[in-house]
Amino acid sequence: MSYMEISNIEKAFDKNEVLKGISLNIEQGEFVSLLGPSGCGKSTLLRCLSGLETIDKGTFVLDRNDVTETPAQNRNIGMVFQQYSLFPNMTVEENLSFPLTIQKMPKADQKAKIDDVLNIVGLTDKKKAYPGNLSGGQQQRVALARAIISRPKVLLLDEPLSAIDAKLRKNLQIEIRRIQQELNITTIFVTHDQDEAMSMSDRICLLNDGRIEQVSSPIELYTKPKTRFAASFIGHYNVLSPEEFLQAFQMAAPDNKMTAIRPETIQISTEKPEGNDSMHTLSGKIINNRSVGNTLHYHIDVNGITFKVDTLFRSFALYKDEQQVWLSLEKRNCLPLED
Repeated sequence: MSYMEISNIEKAFDKNEVLKGISLNIEQGEFVSLLGPSGCGKSTLLRCLSGLETIDKGTFVLDRNDVTETPAQNRNIGMVFQQYSLFPNMTVEENLSFPLTIQKMPKADQKAKIDDVLNIVGLTDKKKAYPGNLSGGQQQRVALARAIISRPKVLLLDEPLSAIDAKLRKNLQIEIRRIQQELNITTIFVTHDQDEAMSMSDRICLLNDGRIEQVSSPIELYTKPKTRFAASFIGHYNVLSPEEFLQAFQMAAPDNKMTAIRPETIQISTEKPEGNDSMHTLSGKIINNRSVGNTLHYHIDVNGITFKVDTLFRSFALYKDEQQVWLSLEKRNCLPLED
């Protein structure tokens, strides 16, 4: 039996079905990200698990106990929201002591807990500071400290880094993962940022329109997407219908299914590569290109089908718009999809 068992959860607001039969098992100590576009149901699922929203249908079992009907305050689940929700008129220490006071914990025990959690999040020198005197990153650490101070069974994070600048966000991703592993706390992290999910997670649950598209490790999700949506959302694959594949390659698609091809698996050259049975070789024309950091993104026309091709920036291998080129890729990198 898994530590968390989410079975056939459904949730609607009026006639709007937001969750449509979500089932997911999570092991103790796992870090699982709920990834997907806005409106796919990931935050609603998190609120259902926390007890802040009721579940219309389905069950939620935590540590062998059915908590589907258990009030939020009795689930022993910590949660961090997009907004930090700190009390501005209280110091960091007072913000952290608030949930412990509600639990009627003795003051001496509270002090030890607060000192311990501030050490974990690296804010031991900010105990007497007010939230208004802290940076956004420091406020987020206080919110995280408050969520874990009682050592909950599960930590839920609802896009906690969305309001923080890019550089600090990268640092906090590392810190959150370090703390999660140090405490071995089962964690569910909501994000719409695929890079964030890829860098932090043990597994990713990809959601689309209230349903699960795929649950996989980051590497498997990136290299072996199962559906057209997964391939389009993760890694910006080239996704071809059987008809488009036939038009571009002049042969039938693998298993006559939708086919996904990662842009970085395609090689560009000005001379025709030597062919072999394991390779596809195509003739094309550069439509346009743009550089992002050290990567060049090309759009290339092949028999009326546009391919996305990514290469590392190299000054001696720049291709111009309208230039005729050859593309080559291994046949094993043409991945058949389930839909």
